[in-house]
Amino acid sequence: MTTTDMRYVILQHQDQLQYVEMPAEYAYQLSALNLRLHKEISKLTADHVPSLPRAVAECDHLELLNPEASLLNGLKYINDLEQSFAALQEDQYPLISLLTEIRALQAQLEQWYEEYEEAQL
Repeated sequence: MTTTDMRYVILQHQDQLQYVEMPAEYAYQLSALNLRLHKEISKLTADHVPSLPRAVAECDHLELLNPEASLLNGLKYINDLEQSFAALQEDQYPLISLLTEIRALQAQLEQWYEEYEEAQL
């Protein structure tokens, strides 16, 4: 992957930062999904609703200076997000709607990574 293929979404959870590496054309969708999740999460009534980091920035180039910091793969991040929401014991809106949005982005990322790997062969 070249740096032009990727964009970085920076998430903050309390005093911790997470750096998610996304295909450039999907970074905005992750940020928008994160904002929507934060808007709707308070409406969920299930026990153990996941605690979400908040998207705080996007950038085209990222150089991590802290040796303890690491990049999260965008597909792994969205897969983990989907699993945490799918595990909730709730079958009402907004969970169904949120899961649909998460899974739509998940499918787009899976296709992107498949096409990218095929192009590298």
